Amino acid sequence: MRVRVLGGTVVPRGPAEPAGLSHPRPHRVLTPPALIAVLGPTGSGKSDFAEALADRTGALLLNADAFQVFRGLDIGTNKPRDRARYELLDLVDPQEPFGVVPWVQAALPLLAQAYAEGRSVILVGGTGFYVRALMDEFADLREAPDPELRAHFMAREQAEGLAALVAELQSLAPETAAQTDLKNPVRVRRALERLQAAPADPIQLPPFTRHKLALLPDSEWLNERLVARTAQLLAQGWMEEVRDLLARGVTKDAPGMRAIGYRNIVDHLQGEISLTALIDQINLATRQYAKRQRTWLRTEKGLVSYQRERAQWNPLAWGRDWEESFLKKSR
Repeated sequence: MRVRVLGGTVVPRGPAEPAGLSHPRPHRVLTPPALIAVLGPTGSGKSDFAEALADRTGALLLNADAFQVFRGLDIGTNKPRDRARYELLDLVDPQEPFGVVPWVQAALPLLAQAYAEGRSVILVGGTGFYVRALMDEFADLREAPDPELRAHFMAREQAEGLAALVAELQSLAPETAAQTDLKNPVRVRRALERLQAAPADPIQLPPFTRHKLALLPDSEWLNERLVARTAQLLAQGWMEEVRDLLARGVTKDAPGMRAIGYRNIVDHLQGEISLTALIDQINLATRQYAKRQRTWLRTEKGLVSYQRERAQWNPLAWGRDWEESFLKKSR
């Protein structure tokens, strides 16, 4: 089955139906079926938690990382070791644009079939906006901005200035304006584009019970872990992976190359920065990303958070424990 989406053709594994739905069924199925998001900053152990929970419940694992959807970006994006367990990995080539709309479109048929089989689904990945868009059934997702509308507002910004667009946004939609970074011209233009665009059909999920779980480790411990991970990924061949991408014709400005570290490695390979500078840049970008993820999670409603000291950090055990507590509540 081929699923046509913006930015390319997503081809779910399997000849006739979304793959991964025929895994052996376990003995401890969650009833009713649950849609579970496992969130947290990069390096917190989300995959360990999710896989432990899936081991106990037979839940379908769906990737919710914006860069693990790109083929060939394996080491640097730290894709799961057992990729056969996951859906929504390796969907498009790095040169192809891909975002929340095609991701949601690819996820919906997998969710529908899982629910029809009485099977739970676990969303695992660091792209919180993807998870929020799906679980909260965003009604304003559109396949692509209208190029004429985008050109219109860009021309107006150049002719009239950002202040004129801000004033229009505040007049048309005060609530939207209050939630928009009015100093960011891209955000202001996008907000106006959404207001002017044709309405999109709302997302309609199957009636899963919905749960959001967040792993929030000690910041100092996490930073140490991230530094060690950078060294490990480089030792595993991250630079060779980037060389291969360049040899295949993937350019530095390709959408997939926006993933942390990839463009920095290109700079190093081209002799623009030293190895020490490369490592420092990757570590800084990763720490900043983890901090942004923590900040985002503080705005997320309905989270069940796991916060422990480093000596007690055990996502594998928590994945099993959550399943036990869920079953007790369901009885």
